[in-house]
Amino acid sequence: MKLILSDRPLHILPEKDGGVKFIDLSSLKIANCTGCFGCWTKTPGKCVIRDDAVKVYPEIAKASEVMYISRIKYGGYDTVMKTMLERAIPIQQAFLRLVDGETHHVQRKVAPKKAVIVAYGAADEEEKDLFRQLVARNARNMNFESWQVIFTDEARLEETVESEAAKWQKS
Repeated sequence: MKLILSDRPLHILPEKDGGVKFIDLSSLKIANCTGCFGCWTKTPGKCVIRDDAVKVYPEIAKASEVMYISRIKYGGYDTVMKTMLERAIPIQQAFLRLVDGETHHVQRKVAPKKAVIVAYGAADEEEKDLFRQLVARNARNMNFESWQVIFTDEARLEETVESEAAKWQKS
């Protein structure tokens, strides 16, 4: 399955019959993670907060290709996307493993992913570099087998998303 998570509504969406699911995170009610680790101890694999996030993180887990669309804020994901990614912790286990000398969580039935991150709103090259570093560091915990970051501006955002989604239709 192919999944697009966006921090805002988009007017141009990929074809529905192409196996692409689009989720506008800004239209959902997603609370902040409280850090209680209930998803690891009380209800393994399920967040104890019952809101819209519980419908989204299983989709992230099973997707083989993902596209994250997010404004860049201070070199990181903007609030809407960051909140959802933090709430996706139930797809990982509490157990740690060594990967290239670093500790990372063991995944809980998470498909390896090809990821495209479409980022908009970067103030300058320094902020873009910081964001690239963040994505590279997160890639191992998010089970990305490959990823690319595409920077655009708000005026060309929908055109960029449409272009990237069209590449999925060809593959």
